[in-house]
Amino acid sequence: MGEPAPDIQEWVGQVVRRLGVDLAGVDQQELVTAVLDLTADVAHGVSRPAAPVTAFLVGLAAGGAADPAAAVAEHAAAVRDLAALWPPP
Repeated sequence: MGEPAPDIQEWVGQVVRRLGVDLAGVDQQELVTAVLDLTADVAHGVSRPAAPVTAFLVGLAAGGAADPAAAVAEHAAAVRDLAALWPPP
């Protein structure tokens, strides 16, 4: 998908501050890219409405992990594999 636009990075930064999310030690650009790639795969392979719901579920699952950033990558890869197997719309 490429590099996220600067306005997305600014938006994420403001949301992180507003929600009190600790992204210390997390490459924010890498995280945004992973989520955008995940949602693109789900939107195109499953359905557009499934994309934000899936991103939320991945975040929810990763939030309780010892290393949330690593968990996001792991869960996103698993879901992208699942989306690739989903019957075409």
